[in-house]
Amino acid sequence: MSVLIECRNLTKCYQNNGPVIDNLNLTIESGHIIGLLGPNGSGKTTIIKMINGLLRPTRGEVLIEGQAPNPSTKAIISYLPERTYLEAQKTVADIIDFFSDFYSDFRPERAKAMLSALKIDEKALLKTLSKGTKEKVQLILVMSREAKLYILDEPIAGVDPATRDYIIRTIINNYDKEASVLICTHLISDIEEVLDDVIFLKDGQVTLHCPAAEIREKYGVTVDKYFREVFAC
Repeated sequence: MSVLIECRNLTKCYQNNGPVIDNLNLTIESGHIIGLLGPNGSGKTTIIKMINGLLRPTRGEVLIEGQAPNPSTKAIISYLPERTYLEAQKTVADIIDFFSDFYSDFRPERAKAMLSALKIDEKALLKTLSKGTKEKVQLILVMSREAKLYILDEPIAGVDPATRDYIIRTIINNYDKEASVLICTHLISDIEEVLDDVIFLKDGQVTLHCPAAEIREKYGVTVDKYFREVFAC
């Protein structure tokens, strides 16, 4: 296994407020599906944005295979943000062409096969699709890259149970087993069976980083139940 992401004394403050991320140290290695878990306001999305180079740390650093975030590290990470960024006036086929041009590791045949399996029309405008279908399209695009790290911010929020099941299957079946997947979600019970590791985040600090199986063996409860006990939610 190799180190994909290293956060060293990572701190992020907004204006005159206290730190959202507070002197955080974290290492993410290849070959794992990892749950990034924490209550609202714990700093999950802020970490993700700093890893993706969308925010700059106030102090400390993020290293992606030893490099600070830069245009070349975008080839390492395939990122699914919490909110859609696809143009509503474009067709699904237009978006596939855009990804093909923009990412050298994008595999359009993989995307088209998944779209066909779901009977999603490539000629359809994004604005005509339901929320659940848009979520599927966006995930298909992200998982059709041959990245080393897939970062998925709330990939199953706001969709029906059948769509959640499809999304989880897509994640499991469409990534290189030497890569890693970092999933940020509140719906722990829906994904915990696929998690190798969990990271608990509270007040901008990592309070736990361990194999999911260790929680079950040590405390005799599911990850979801242990999370609720720790955060009393």
